Formats: sequence, structure tokens, C-alpha cells
Amino acid sequence: MTTHPDLQLDIDGDLAVVRLNRPAKRNALSDGLVLAVRDAFQTLPATVRAAVLAGAGDHFCAGLDLSELKERDAGAGLHHSRMWHAALEQVQYGPVPVIAALHGAVVGGGLELAAACHIRVADDTTFYALPEGARGIFVGGGGAVRIPRLIGAARMADMMMTGRVYQAEEGERAGFAQYLVPAGTAFDRAVEIARRVAQNAPLTNYALMHALPRIAEQPADQGFLTEALMAAIAQSAPEAKQRVRDFLEGRAAKIGKS
Repeated sequence: MTTHPDLQLDIDGDLAVVRLNRPAKRNALSDGLVLAVRDAFQTLPATVRAAVLAGAGDHFCAGLDLSELKERDAGAGLHHSRMWHAALEQVQYGPVPVIAALHGAVVGGGLELAAACHIRVADDTTFYALPEGARGIFVGGGGAVRIPRLIGAARMADMMMTGRVYQAEEGERAGFAQYLVPAGTAFDRAVEIARRVAQNAPLTNYALMHALPRIAEQPADQGFLTEALMAAIAQSAPEAKQRVRDFLEGRAAKIGKS
């Protein structure tokens, strides 16, 4: 379990809530906090089936803590970026699906963190920005890979070149979030979604987290083979067999009903 003062981890049955807890700094990401996020997801109990990632206070995350920005040579900068990559890999390719509850600032490194999650729920106060261009730096936490997959490379380049800020509604249309909810309700909606996701067969969730994004990047012939292998593995699980029996024998909920 993490013991970092700026990160709060709560376990409620099969749900974990990981909360950035640095509201006075708008949850700006220090290196220690990034590593604490990594550790939290690496050490989740085996009983956890889904997680919610949220931020305390008025903002999800305002990005990199610039007070920690140091003059680094190229080698040091490379290793620093790779540390972030390894940490956020534990979010995207960790043990459970992660639903982000977004509000207020989702900026810079905060947007990189949100992009590593599997589902994003934003409320009406949310805004998105990548100010690195104006500061003479470049994204280094995986944003150059993940954010174009959400909104396209042209939109990301525009944000960094011009300082464009996307407000909640246009951000949802652009692809930053899959859900847009009234102000103050993102966390509750994220928990609701996480509890539903936690009911899925674990191997199905694993396939969606680990196989689907890789299939999407593969040539078609390789993607079809990966899909076939993952489908065979998932349907061979005892839980999958029981769920199919439940459906065939009328015990499963119908589509469109809870």
C-alpha cells in the first residue's frame, strides 16, 4: 500500500479509489507523487476488480510541478521521461480497468495521466490544455503517444502551438472524455461505472485493457490473429462458460436492462 502523503488509496470491496491529494498545488505532479501512483497500482490487492482515479479539491491535476523542473542534460531528461512512462504504464497496463473522474484542470501531465486511464468521466468544470509549447518544453509522460489516439495529432499540435484550451463540452466532443456530467458529479458517476466494470469477467477486462489497444495498432492480419487468440483464451475461462450458460438458460440480464 502507498504511504505517500499526497496520494490517498481507499479499498471498498472490489473497488479501489486512488486520489491525488495535493489540492493546495492543484494536484501538481511531483516525481514522488508520480512514483506513488505507480506503486499504488502495482500493489493493489488481488480482490480489486476496478479502480477510480480522482483528484482532491477543485482540480483533477494541473500537470507537472514546475518547482521540480530542473536543468537536465539530455541523458537525465531521457531517464526522467522514461520514469514517467514506467509509472503510467502501471495505470494503462496494470491489473484492473481505471476510470478517471475529471474536474477543473486536466492540464499537461494531468492530461497525460488521464489519457492513461481506460474510461474518462468529465464534469462541466473540466478544461484541457497542453501549455508545454509556451514553456519551451515538450510532453514527456507519454502524451505524444496517448493523446493523439484520443483526439488526433493535428488537434494536439494545435493545442501545443497555440495554447488552445478545450472546455468541457467541446473536449468531450473532441474525444478527451467518454462521459460528460453536471458539475460535482464526475466522481459518483465514475464509481458507478467502475462498479459495473468490476462485474465483468476478469479475462474480458484484461483483453480490453491489454489486447485491444495493441490490436488497434497492428496490421490487420496480425490483429485478426491476436483477436482470435484472445477470444479463445477468454471463452475458455470457467467464469465465461458459466456466464454463457446463464444467458442460454435465461438467468442473465437482457441487453438494455441492469
